[in-house]
Amino acid sequence: MSNLIELDVKKTALVVIDMQKGIVSLKGEPYDAKTVLANTVKLVHAFRAKDGFVVLVNVGSRDGKDTLKPNTDQVTAWSGERPKDWMVIVPELGPKETDYLITKHQWGAFYGTDLDLQLRRRGIDTIVLCGIATNIGVETTAREAYQHSYQQVFVEDAMTALSAVEHHHALKYIFPRIGRIRTTEEIVASL
Repeated sequence: MSNLIELDVKKTALVVIDMQKGIVSLKGEPYDAKTVLANTVKLVHAFRAKDGFVVLVNVGSRDGKDTLKPNTDQVTAWSGERPKDWMVIVPELGPKETDYLITKHQWGAFYGTDLDLQLRRRGIDTIVLCGIATNIGVETTAREAYQHSYQQVFVEDAMTALSAVEHHHALKYIFPRIGRIRTTEEIVASL
């Protein structure tokens, strides 16, 4: 059975989650950030070569006042003081003039942003998702996209989590229920 799918680049957007200096510097599992970045670069180049819509999403807050501060049992990996370039998209991804940039302030890329509006204005009905972390920014965005009725494709080897267990949980139990899972090479071949 072939895992190739038909993707109409005019109706498909690549949404890259949190490939920014402060997050790419974290230790990822099961893939290291270097592998995820290399695969994301392949996807971005493939979409740009076909004049596809590339959305680069970062997360952060300029002054910290709009950051959620819930009482939790576990401190997040990136709590505390952040370097000035923490929010900067890694240079390997551009960004290029044709990319759309979104800064989110929560885990998901839809809440409090114009992502849905920009996708709909362009006739996008399918999103290809990748980035860091699989079970946080990517999964929250995926759940939001599902509630907005988007078709989704998850690029398994262009995302990673803080642990392999977290990554595999999303891929085994969440993503197959709301979309399709493919590899970088399968997505590039499908364009």
